[in-house]
Amino acid sequence: MFNNVITPRFLETDALGHINNTVLPTWFEAARDPIFRFFTPDMDVKNWKLMLATFTVNFHAETHYGVDVEIKTYISRIGNSSFDVYQECWQSGHKTASGTTTMVHYCHKEKSSQPLTESILEQMKQHLLQS
Repeated sequence: MFNNVITPRFLETDALGHINNTVLPTWFEAARDPIFRFFTPDMDVKNWKLMLATFTVNFHAETHYGVDVEIKTYISRIGNSSFDVYQECWQSGHKTASGTTTMVHYCHKEKSSQPLTESILEQMKQHLLQS
């Protein structure tokens, strides 16, 4: 599991006074950086090896401005060329959101998926969600 702490910014609030629902996918993507580095250690977008296939976000409670949040990031499924990243947003001891993103190991030049390598599989297994 990876942990990221994010300090909500005032500009991320909405008219109801809590963090806008469009912000959580951005926080989740930022917290996936360590996983991106499995594929592209230098984060060079000209050599990017991933494609986002789907993502879902589930809201469990309001997230508020003024209190840090913790984003917990796990690998929840590993396939041949794709994998799922499961993430949770926690604030003040409460899970406020969760989400799952399906990523594909992808060659942008060939426009095709690529099998996950043994070295990447080993790194991913270290962060596998335990049920």
